[in-house]
Parts: sequence; structure tokens; C-alpha cells
Amino acid sequence: MFDLKKTVAGLAIMTGMAAAFPASANDGIVRHVEGKFPIASAIEVPAGASIIYLSGMGAPVKDGKADPHSLAAYGNTQAQTYASLQRIQDELKKLGLGMGDVVQMHIYMADDPKLGKLDFDGMMKAYTQFYGTDKQPNLPVRSAFGVAHLANPGWLVEIEVTAVRMPEK
Repeated sequence: MFDLKKTVAGLAIMTGMAAAFPASANDGIVRHVEGKFPIASAIEVPAGASIIYLSGMGAPVKDGKADPHSLAAYGNTQAQTYASLQRIQDELKKLGLGMGDVVQMHIYMADDPKLGKLDFDGMMKAYTQFYGTDKQPNLPVRSAFGVAHLANPGWLVEIEVTAVRMPEK
């Protein structure tokens, strides 16, 4: 006899199990994603891929009238994260790559003096406009670090990434 509760429970278990299995893009990169947080827990890159390391990038000056070494010139953490990721996207495009080709990301963050602490939520609001979206679901492995300060006193965020180019078929 059909038991709705057992069927729903079985489907829930199978759905949970599916989340534990690695997700693989058509390009051969295997991204292991656990849970709902928008980062991969591990990534496997197949032999023959080229690895591209992009230097750390901060936000470009947003307000040209402000001192280029001040927070006013660059905006808050969310604005700086978005602008830094936009710069990274532009650099990747020059190389024939996209944000989905990023496999590793390091985000260095300084305290926002207006908040007196790191603005992790602001960083995540910008980050999730580039990763974990329907348009771009490929998640990198990622670390976010709190640092005393960055090279430019106006920067709250600096991001470096590693991307992968798969060989031509």
C-alpha cells in the first residue's frame, strides 16, 4: 500500500544524498559543494588544464574628487567587493575566461572604520551577485581573511583568484 509519509521521507533522503555528491561541469572540473553556503568545499582540476593566477585587486577609485588614499574614494565593503570582482571579471575576459573559470579565491578584508569591524555581510552581498547565481553557478573554493590593513589605506577589500583554462578539444 502507498505510504505518503514514507515516500516523502525517502525523497528527502535522496535529495540530501544528491547534495553530497560532487557537481561536475561539462569542462571536466569537479566542484564538491556541501550545504547551501555559496562556496565549494573542494575542487578537482583534471590533468592538462592551464592554471592562471591573478594578482590581488582592489576597487578602482569611485569618487575622483576624494583623496585616493581614503575610504571616501572607494566606498564601503560591499561597493569595494563588487568593484574588485568586476575588475577581476574584466581581466579574466581579456584572457578569454569568465568568473565560472575561477577555482580558488582569497578575499582580504580590513575593518570598516564606520562599523568598527569586518563587514562580512557586505562582502557576501556583492560576492553572491557573481557566484551561486542561475547565470553563473560555478562556485570556487574560497577563504576570507581579516587583516590589519591593506596596502592602500582606502581599501577595505583586496581579492586574488586562481582560474583554470581547459585544453581545446
